[in-house]
Amino acid sequence: MKTALPLFRRSFVDSWRSTLAWAAGLAGACFLYLPLYPSIGGSAQMQDMIDALPAEMTKALNYDQIATGPGYTQATLYGLLGFLLMTIASVAWGAAAVGGDEESGQLELTLAHGVRRVQVVLERALALALRIVVLSAWVFLLVWFLNEPSQLGIKMENLFGASVLFAGLALLSGTAALCAGAVTGRKTDGIAAGAAVGVLGYVFNAVGRQSEDVEWLLNLSPYHWAYGNSPVASGADWSAAGWLWALSAALVVLAAAALERRDVGA
Repeated sequence: MKTALPLFRRSFVDSWRSTLAWAAGLAGACFLYLPLYPSIGGSAQMQDMIDALPAEMTKALNYDQIATGPGYTQATLYGLLGFLLMTIASVAWGAAAVGGDEESGQLELTLAHGVRRVQVVLERALALALRIVVLSAWVFLLVWFLNEPSQLGIKMENLFGASVLFAGLALLSGTAALCAGAVTGRKTDGIAAGAAVGVLGYVFNAVGRQSEDVEWLLNLSPYHWAYGNSPVASGADWSAAGWLWALSAALVVLAAAALERRDVGA
């Protein structure tokens, strides 16, 4: 009897150590930032510190939001350190899924067992998506656990929506890395593409918030699509969430088509 989704199962199970390590890192970020809010959030000292910073820096780092618990969580966790950790994890997994396997010679060995190329891309993309969902759910649970003790005042429906966007934003970088790896057969190209989505999205958001003259950059920023309305405080923009997940699906389809059409290991 054939095992259902064998490549998905193998990819997901084999990565449990790295998934656990990233979960520990995200837990560290939650426990580093969120319990500090009662002692600094909304205080006169905090407001004085924000006022002393250049307005451009405050906007770039989203520190104009940190006077409230939801805004503080959005700016420090979802919008900064959590975003950074999730992007790095997603890009690393996505770049290794096809491009990394091809560089190591494992992809040719897998295909020699009668596995279809489309199957390789789809099942490994599914494993990537599940890992990201697991980590996003983990962050959701941690923030929910710390919400009352840290006096954050976050509504659960807003936290859920922010977590969906958090996952979608990370997945877009990961699938960009997977797609580039499938197109070129190189892990480094996958890392470059995935990192570009994450870094440029953040930079375009930071620059686009500085002046009306460059606001058009916000339209090019997946980071802004996800976080432009501060979902932890205001609730998710579900159309933005749909776009993030739909674009990720499109990149997976493109990756499958590209791998199907080219020579592997050439």
